[in-house]
Amino acid sequence: MSLLTPPPSTPPSTPPSTPPSTPTRPPAGCTGALCCLAAAVLLSACASRQGIEATARPLAPARAGLDPAATGPALAPDWWRSLGDPALNELIERALREQPSLRVAQARVARAEAAVAAEQADTGPQTSATGDLTGQRYTANGAVPPPLAGSVRSAGTLQLQGGWEFDFFGRHRAAIEAATGGVRAAQAELAAARAVLASGLARGWVQLGRLQEQRAILQQTLRQRESLRALTQQRVQAGLDTALALRLAEGALPEARQQIEQVDEQIMLTRQALAALSAQPPQALAALNATADARARLPLPTAVPADLLGRRPDVAAARWRIEAASGEVRSTHALFYPNVNLRAFAGLSSIGLDRLLRAGSEQAGVGAALHLPIFEAGGLRAKLRARTADLDAAVESYNAAVIEAVREVADLLGSLDAGARQQEQQAQAQAAAEAAHALAEQRYRAGLGNRLVVLASEGGVLQQQRQAADLRARQLDIQIALIKALGGGQPADAGP
Repeated sequence: MSLLTPPPSTPPSTPPSTPPSTPTRPPAGCTGALCCLAAAVLLSACASRQGIEATARPLAPARAGLDPAATGPALAPDWWRSLGDPALNELIERALREQPSLRVAQARVARAEAAVAAEQADTGPQTSATGDLTGQRYTANGAVPPPLAGSVRSAGTLQLQGGWEFDFFGRHRAAIEAATGGVRAAQAELAAARAVLASGLARGWVQLGRLQEQRAILQQTLRQRESLRALTQQRVQAGLDTALALRLAEGALPEARQQIEQVDEQIMLTRQALAALSAQPPQALAALNATADARARLPLPTAVPADLLGRRPDVAAARWRIEAASGEVRSTHALFYPNVNLRAFAGLSSIGLDRLLRAGSEQAGVGAALHLPIFEAGGLRAKLRARTADLDAAVESYNAAVIEAVREVADLLGSLDAGARQQEQQAQAQAAAEAAHALAEQRYRAGLGNRLVVLASEGGVLQQQRQAADLRARQLDIQIALIKALGGGQPADAGP
């Protein structure tokens, strides 16, 4: 990823030179226009931009903790398919089609595109047609001579008029570039919203799968505790155990049922959250079961890859906000130079509607208008300071987005490594618990142990299975979060 350097925002210090003179004497009107333009350029020097410059600079890759040479595996736009559940694929695709929050982002893109079209329209010739009809009594004591004085007459006008603003100093070009940057930023924000939505659904799916696996293990735990209570009751009746042991065994049953109820509540809330994310009623997914493979391993980098981070939508949006702010600065710079407009009209005008279409009612005209920023220096400088401050804010927002993105990716990579080490230790603990349980069963079958030891060792195995399910789901959840942090699987050409 190459960090963005804002394009130069200072227009040429001198206006374009006029063509060299030729031996042929130019028309008097052309000479006057050239003289006016030269005078305007000289006079506009009164509006100085001195001392108003942007101070913020984008972070260099090294300062952000990025290695430009580091790359990562390509992330497919539909990365969630690697989880292996067709129902999840359908859920995410439905959400990407129908989620209202995405439609809001799409509307912002459309509005930004309309702004570009409006700026482009201002660069071409503008034409319009007018027509008016009036009835008027002319005063007999005014400047109007007879026979109009004291009479009531009608007047009409049919006229075609046009104008063209010469963009000598690039004001409109810079405005179009600024609006285009706004479009691309809005498109990047739409991509960010899609990435957040897809990753939120996938993470909710993993959570649902974890809860359902936990419920199955809790059901086994409940059956194990029921067997333990029944065996303890037999021992008490045989005089081999006390009533205290029976009460302890009975108290473990409602505790297991309470845990199952808690998990059922979390399953219900998770299903309703998935329904809301996919723009469905709360009960639409009441029977949903997650079958995603919690042991799946998505292709992920082992270091912070600059190329993938550059396609992260929020970082891309921040980059395009710099482009838009730079265009606004250049457009404001152009206001310090003269504004030249060409105006022309042609049509018919008469007093008395019966004469409007007669010969002699024609009228036409052409002229140029200049706007000279001679005594507007204070206002222009204030506007330029505001635009420059916006550019500084856009650059610093970009820097903050890069720093946050690097931190988020680094945190997730660290958590992924730590989780892998935790899984290794947990696997050893589970293997030991399963070996102890197998040994207890062997001793029981050989008549060297009792059933209570077997049931107690089974409880340890079930506890380790719950921890294993939690760790597997957490690792997959981190992988999904890391995909989002790296841009959500944007196509290779999605970056600016």
